[in-house]
Amino acid sequence: MTTVTDSTRHSLALNDVLGWFSPLDQELFGWFLARQNNRGERGDLLEMGAYMGKSAIFLGRHLKQGESFTVCDLFESPAPDDANNAEIAGYHPSVRRVAFERNYLSFHDELPRVLQASTSVVPAEVAPASCRFVHIDASHLYEHVSGDITAARDAMLPAGLVVLDDFRAKHTPGVALPTWEAVLRHGLRPICLSEDKFYGTWGDPNPVQEELLATLRERGDFDLSIEEAAGHRIVRTDMISTNTSHPASVGSLTYARA
Repeated sequence: MTTVTDSTRHSLALNDVLGWFSPLDQELFGWFLARQNNRGERGDLLEMGAYMGKSAIFLGRHLKQGESFTVCDLFESPAPDDANNAEIAGYHPSVRRVAFERNYLSFHDELPRVLQASTSVVPAEVAPASCRFVHIDASHLYEHVSGDITAARDAMLPAGLVVLDDFRAKHTPGVALPTWEAVLRHGLRPICLSEDKFYGTWGDPNPVQEELLATLRERGDFDLSIEEAAGHRIVRTDMISTNTSHPASVGSLTYARA
């Protein structure tokens, strides 16, 4: 495993790292991960799609001794099909693994386990029922996202959390369709929605929803609404005001032990 040296250490704040990881989602990631930690929940972390490492850096802060963090991304490798190659050429033509590693090592002493490959390798590389938190932010193509969701479900511990990026952006119907298909047909249960990400579980969402709602209401700087759809309670949230100079220690949405 690569470790940090003086020559690889760079002075960066998290918001200096290129990528799409809003202050709201940083708050929510931090709260969910802190809740797992405070409840003594153990398990590995998995991210499918890394770009320059912004969310991976955040996740790495919550890795505990004895746990594994796996990041899967093509980086500069060719995609497995022409449609995926065209997608990459349009969105991320210059992503390089060395940039990801340099950014990650600016915040951590060791790299996560990196799979430079299509996310189709995840089922063979990540043990079943091993993960407590999975972040999916890879391809936007329906067939690939469907596979990523299935891989997340198989890798997930019973109370684990999955987060899907770009589930409702106008340019990503290939993410929206399999996300809601998983809800309607494959047992995925919504917990909450941010502007950019879907948070869900294949376990019971009610306890974590209740705790999250109590925390958000106490904070007072979050806009909340609760929707009922197809038998699911769905919490929608947004920050009433955001600070674009949010510090690298973002994640101050504090989980309070019951």
